[in-house]
Amino acid sequence: MDESFPATSSDVEEDVVDIGVQVRKHLGTVLQSYFVLPAGAELPQRLAYLVERFDDGIETLKTRPDDVFRDALIGALPALRGFAFSLVGDASRADDLVQETLAKGWANRNRFRPGTNMNAWLFTILRNQFYSDKRKARREVEDADGTHAGTLVAPPEQEGVVSLRGLQDRLAGIPEAQRIALMMVGAEGYTYEEAAEVLKCKVGTVKSRVSRARAYLSEVLGLGDAASTDALA
Repeated sequence: MDESFPATSSDVEEDVVDIGVQVRKHLGTVLQSYFVLPAGAELPQRLAYLVERFDDGIETLKTRPDDVFRDALIGALPALRGFAFSLVGDASRADDLVQETLAKGWANRNRFRPGTNMNAWLFTILRNQFYSDKRKARREVEDADGTHAGTLVAPPEQEGVVSLRGLQDRLAGIPEAQRIALMMVGAEGYTYEEAAEVLKCKVGTVKSRVSRARAYLSEVLGLGDAASTDALA
């Protein structure tokens, strides 16, 4: 079942924060550099391992090969991994979430309509799995000693202007609904309309969430104006 975020009085189309074109573009560049694999780039070892696990799983199913669909799934892997990591903040948990998404995408491949957006379809599966995992954790883990909560806290920032861990720490300070919208639009390149379709909400709501998230990041990263972007260069 989809879990969308209902708009509130403070989460409407008119509630959009203008941070300037240059800052907005620079934030997009920063997000993409950490979470999006450049076209044609070789898969990092962790992603290559996910492909190996996925192919092994297909072999055990003994189903009719569908190389075109399989290749499309693998092509979406970097985007899925970046999106998953932005949600959970932990590499191992992100890998598990992506692996489950690939398995469900493969199992439901007959439901995919050729010609539609494969990544958007998979993002919906991943998002729903993320919420399913959260509900399961709430039911099964009382977390009296804080063990589970400890896995959700971003590690301290290492030396450097903005490390991956440092960026993740700042992303963790953004409300979940805003963070998801920001990653889809700011990092993965979805249009507001495409993101709204995946998130099951109004286009204006997506715009509001993205603008709020961008405003927060520009503040915590010291991007008060376009000239400040050198702080992250």
